[in-house]
Amino acid sequence: MVVPGLAHHLATGILARSWWLARDGRADGTALPLDTVSEGEQPGRRMQAQRAGWPGLAEDQRDLLSAVGIEPDAEPVAATAAAEAKPTVSRSDRFAQGLAALARSAGRERHPRVPRPHREPVERVDAGPGGEEQVAVSHFAPGT
Repeated sequence: MVVPGLAHHLATGILARSWWLARDGRADGTALPLDTVSEGEQPGRRMQAQRAGWPGLAEDQRDLLSAVGIEPDAEPVAATAAAEAKPTVSRSDRFAQGLAALARSAGRERHPRVPRPHREPVERVDAGPGGEEQVAVSHFAPGT
């Protein structure tokens, strides 16, 4: 069975390992310039992408990268984790919020015709950190 992208990953891994071995295992993966080109590959860019996408890598990939001294980049990993922790709003919830914005605007203006650029603020209650409730304000464009 052929795994998509496996040859590319292997070639990049071999390139990274040869680069690391050529420096007697003392090379810092973060010190490799991003625009370095070796055998048609850009190992600096590839290492940066692997360090930033560490949680999305397979355990075997992380082990191999760690073995050659490449570790995760804490800042993008933390940003990814924070983005994934945010609650997502379903389409039906967004539709209901949009209807609430239209109803609020129509009640205030006494007609349902809303100018296209108008943004109507709608408050919603979300579960915050530690289970406490927090109010979030969304702006909807009921005229679109």
